[in-house]
Amino acid sequence: MPYLSTLHINKERKHPYPFDIPAIKYAKNLDVSNRVTFLVGENGSGKSTLLEAIACRLQLPHMDGSSYAKNSFDAAKTLLPFLELTWQIERSVGFFFRAEDFGDYLNSIHRVGTTIENQMGDLGDDVPKYIIDQMKESANYQLKQMRTNYGQELNAFSHGEAYLHIMNEMINTRGIYLLDEPEAALSPAKQLTLIAFIKNHLKTHNSQFIIATHSPMLLAFPKATIFEITENNMEKKELEETEHFNITKSFLNNPEAYLRHL
Repeated sequence: MPYLSTLHINKERKHPYPFDIPAIKYAKNLDVSNRVTFLVGENGSGKSTLLEAIACRLQLPHMDGSSYAKNSFDAAKTLLPFLELTWQIERSVGFFFRAEDFGDYLNSIHRVGTTIENQMGDLGDDVPKYIIDQMKESANYQLKQMRTNYGQELNAFSHGEAYLHIMNEMINTRGIYLLDEPEAALSPAKQLTLIAFIKNHLKTHNSQFIIATHSPMLLAFPKATIFEITENNMEKKELEETEHFNITKSFLNNPEAYLRHL
């Protein structure tokens, strides 16, 4: 049984932002009751904003463990008074993954580490190096939190490997999982790995995934619901009906037909 069964933006207003983007204008009584639902559309169609609004409402933990107070969630918070969710299981347990947060998270930890390094630089030879290292570790709360949440430092992995490591660490109980463009750092082979991971998770856990993506490979997930967002509507589509699938297939069948006009 899924957690959410429907979502609806109860607002006829069409401007300003974020009310003027297609995913928000056309999010009317969407049936998201499938265990895996995809949102697909062009850049700027609003699929990420819609996903962020759901995450804000559910207050799901996300990459750095912070609250939803930061500015990057302002559009989503604007939508909260108009976001109507119908539940089958009202239990906000899960995780919200935004690909764009990954680099920001590592950079933030690095900045904190650099600040601590500079602050302790004056200790010099007065304090043994191993003591200084322990003091730095103790002072860097974000680094400790990363190790607690993810088992080790994420910069020990490539980006793609780190994405999959995050999935393994954070998607390990039943819950609702919102993934925003998880394919961003994944090779085609690793995208297949992600599909296999979600399939295996659903065999043993009563979970629900709502995923915003550009990847035709992910859209091929068996029996998933796909909502394609365009300038004119948001419609449920089969994989083979989506523009992403057809453009990719057409290009791979005859790349020269496209490239000679560029």
